[in-house]
Amino acid sequence: MRSMTPEDAASSRNRRAPNIDDLSSLPSGVHPGRTRLAGDHVVLAPLNPLEQGALLQEAVQDSLTVETSWRFMPLVPSGDKAGTMAWLRQCAGSAEPSFYALLTPEGDEAGGMVSYLNIVPANGCVELGHIWFRPTWRGSIRTTEAIYLMMVHAFDRLGYRRVEWKCDAMNAPSRSAALRFGFRFEGVFLNHIIIRGRNRDTAWYSITAEEWPAVRQAFQSWLAPENFDPDGKQKRSLSELTRGLW
Repeated sequence: MRSMTPEDAASSRNRRAPNIDDLSSLPSGVHPGRTRLAGDHVVLAPLNPLEQGALLQEAVQDSLTVETSWRFMPLVPSGDKAGTMAWLRQCAGSAEPSFYALLTPEGDEAGGMVSYLNIVPANGCVELGHIWFRPTWRGSIRTTEAIYLMMVHAFDRLGYRRVEWKCDAMNAPSRSAALRFGFRFEGVFLNHIIIRGRNRDTAWYSITAEEWPAVRQAFQSWLAPENFDPDGKQKRSLSELTRGLW
């Protein structure tokens, strides 16, 4: 018999009982995109190819050197300057997904892109996706803070009830990231969609508004300056802080 995976463990724990009562307060109905989000280590700026194109071009070139960077992505840049700019313009013109560029606070380097998608403001539900990072940013405090800022914006500022994370069921790094960020595994949708000519079984993860305070505290504990030694090495991992939540 196989051992229980983190996904099995998460799915075996029951959330609150189904609730059909009227909500005490309704979602704000506000679209989350096009709002600049700034933290201590990273800025999420609404995608603007005219302002960020050159920096993002460099980040794309770096990411394309890693063979697996774009394997599961539905939208992939060609790599050359003209093709990348055309791709960025296409992304920037989209209301959904609503794309952000990840920048240093000084604005001198781009580290990738993130987006809100499957946005249903009336139901207070949104997904984080179309995420890619340049290799030097992966697993850094900047990318972790970026995900934290997106959830703070959705839950704390706009009153969303549910934030989702979905990925190809074969995408092990994305599935690990979801658990690290405190998302709970919900299951796999078989034959869910077709991306670039191949089937995708989709793994679903979520955090609900009831669960968010505990996840937020885990992020804040991890991001705290005292969690890092003078060389910038973490003392406690975010996975350690989120693993026992559910």
